[in-house]
Amino acid sequence: MLIKTYGSALFGVDALTITIEVSIGSGNKYHIVGLPDNAVKESLRRIESAIQASGLRMPRQKIVVNLSPAAIKKEGAAYDLPIAIGILAASGQILSRLTDQFMIAGELSLDGGIQPVKGALPIAIQARLMGLKGFILPADNSREAAVVENLLVYGMRSLTEVIAFFNEKESFEPIVVSTKNGFLKNLNRYDNDFSDVRGQENIKRALEIAAAGGHNVILIGPPGAGKTMLAKRLPTILPPLNLQEALETTKIHSVAGRLSISDALMTERPYRSPHHSISDIALVGGGTNPQPGEISLAHNGVLFLDELPEFKRSVLEVMRQPLEDRKVTISRARSSVEYPASFMLIASMNPCPCGFYNHPEKECCCPPGAVQKYLSKISGPLIDRIDLHVEVTPVDFNQLSSLGPAEKSAVIRERVILARDIQDTRFRDHPHLHYNAQMNSNMVREICRINDDGRTLIKKAMERLSLSARAYDRILKVSRTIADLEGSSGIELEHFAEAIHYRSLDRDNWAG
Repeated sequence: MLIKTYGSALFGVDALTITIEVSIGSGNKYHIVGLPDNAVKESLRRIESAIQASGLRMPRQKIVVNLSPAAIKKEGAAYDLPIAIGILAASGQILSRLTDQFMIAGELSLDGGIQPVKGALPIAIQARLMGLKGFILPADNSREAAVVENLLVYGMRSLTEVIAFFNEKESFEPIVVSTKNGFLKNLNRYDNDFSDVRGQENIKRALEIAAAGGHNVILIGPPGAGKTMLAKRLPTILPPLNLQEALETTKIHSVAGRLSISDALMTERPYRSPHHSISDIALVGGGTNPQPGEISLAHNGVLFLDELPEFKRSVLEVMRQPLEDRKVTISRARSSVEYPASFMLIASMNPCPCGFYNHPEKECCCPPGAVQKYLSKISGPLIDRIDLHVEVTPVDFNQLSSLGPAEKSAVIRERVILARDIQDTRFRDHPHLHYNAQMNSNMVREICRINDDGRTLIKKAMERLSLSARAYDRILKVSRTIADLEGSSGIELEHFAEAIHYRSLDRDNWAG
């Protein structure tokens, strides 16, 4: 008897349907075909033990399991449950009436328990696209899958429950999740707040501009000036995720297996802060079985690289293209996968090895040429891709001990949201653009109009600072964002001047 069930393979952040065909005939050998990896080949041992633990029998006949399409490599243990259901239906131990109406995924324990799998959300989306009736998966993954509308999602804890479901001996209620309640519950719940920061008003202003336009920022200053503290508070002034952004972000974390059991949908922007010893693959993604890296896990959020010059040069260089394209493509011999990587880069660094170059009070003790050598660890093309270069100076005692109230993150966020609303209106005919930093060169020329005074000012700045064409575009984008924060339809001279001010690393006094 031939039985078909449906499983799924992950391809980047999307899922592909895998048809699982089970045939039982004369003989006594088990075969799995269709390009399975070792984890899939081992599944029959787990399945046999789980079936026996559930009070049923593993057929002592020839069993052939075909995973179609055969050209796609099948990886992981998520095929255990659909294969087990196929074997039980083909051997007549459960009813086969419903087996081809559901997507099925789950790893089996030897005692028949069902362990969680990666990528439940994209698999659920694929099940709905196929027009299947529902999705049967581990209970620990059920909340993220239930976010998908018009799909019955059943979270199961054991093979015994799944058998009872298909034999229609018990009634199971589908999981229901309200995405609206999830957003309301988690809106603006942060442990940090900008009201904790004393002084540093110019740095707060720069981060507000960065948040309003989605710009990349590098903070340069001595140890203890507050660079890390400020960076950690940036997510508190970013606009809340909309539903589309939340789904995109949740899919990536689902594929990476980083969602907690209680999470149905990610409602806060991700904040990733990898250590400087991170490898190229861990940062941008990849591996034998490609997985999203830190830049994709930071999609729609913030990637913070503390002590930027301490990162390996090769690690920083592989980040250049994703910063420009806002996606990363990982190619392998058989295929290539693409992960989204639209994030805000926030980096911090000391101005020199000792940390006190350009310090207002302390003397730099670095030998001649040390500052230039230190800064050269960061390539010019990477610096060009960072829109705002912000000097962070130590806070004096009077500001530090001030008891006066500081501006709260919620107040700053309201201004950021208003600026983003202006940009949403501006880019309403461009569905893939959401904020100024995403504009390409053609759109910059069209939207960031320069008056005569602004043209003269920028020309002088480019000649004096030896700016590249990419840096020129960055200045125009930041100027447009500053104008949006001011509610100005045009870009005025003071907007250009402030944007040029945020090019510290292009200046001669950082040459060492």
